[in-house]
Amino acid sequence: MDQAEQLRNVIKKRTKSLAQDARVIVVTSGKGGVGKSNISINLAIQLKMLGSRVLIFDADFGLANIEVMFGKLPKYTLADVIYQGKPMKDIITWGPMDVGFISAGSGIAGLNNLNKESIHYLIKNLSDLDSIADIIIIDTGAGISNTVLEFLVSGGEILLVTTPDPSSITDSYSLLKVLCRHPHYQKENTFVKLIANQVETLEEGEQLYNKLNSVIKKYLDLQLDYLGMIPLDSQLSKAVLQQNPVSLQSPNAKSSRAFQTLAEKIAFGQASGIKKGGIKEFFAQFLNIKS
Repeated sequence: MDQAEQLRNVIKKRTKSLAQDARVIVVTSGKGGVGKSNISINLAIQLKMLGSRVLIFDADFGLANIEVMFGKLPKYTLADVIYQGKPMKDIITWGPMDVGFISAGSGIAGLNNLNKESIHYLIKNLSDLDSIADIIIIDTGAGISNTVLEFLVSGGEILLVTTPDPSSITDSYSLLKVLCRHPHYQKENTFVKLIANQVETLEEGEQLYNKLNSVIKKYLDLQLDYLGMIPLDSQLSKAVLQQNPVSLQSPNAKSSRAFQTLAEKIAFGQASGIKKGGIKEFFAQFLNIKS
């Protein structure tokens, strides 16, 4: 039995022993163009390879990068659940490796206008996803908007994607600064981990983390941990152009191996203290903040 099979068996045993609530992970960035959605997809695929059932919730309703990368146009979006009464499971589009994704479409923008009955209906339907997925990755929009911040304070487990570009580092700090000032921010329930993307070496990734973390320690009431790095890789760039996840197109590429390492850290790393309750509780909190 190889190491990968051993890891998959551990995942299966752990899944059976846990409650049905899905683990919700929010992936975000301080600016666009840093590879956030690409990271969401490849992490989802690698987690699926480890034996987890994975859904991606595409909350970047302005760009819809997930459907472009999957090469599939969703027939329905969250708006069809809210306004047309579609069951939640019917709006899931299944991509490669049976990783599902849900497009928010204009549904997120319309949440401000929901009445109490519609909110209860949406929350009830969202609970169906907890029985479908072990892990739900929420791919937010980039930058500092009210909706992005509401996603961040509703979840608690946050992956922050940053590149060595000075503007990316600055914007990441700005995002975290505004997060800390949000009225619903709770330090004890917020776990932020940095992913250093587009770096040349392991050392460069660690230097990027140390640079950002030194400023955060000095000025913000937040702990930033380091998840790891994704290297610059021509195979990844080629896969993006061909609208394929590099983890499937070039599984032996250095970026694919890095995604595998990150997925293993997520699956087997320390998760104590992270808020539980699945996607139902996540959106209950989200809608409460918006109301």
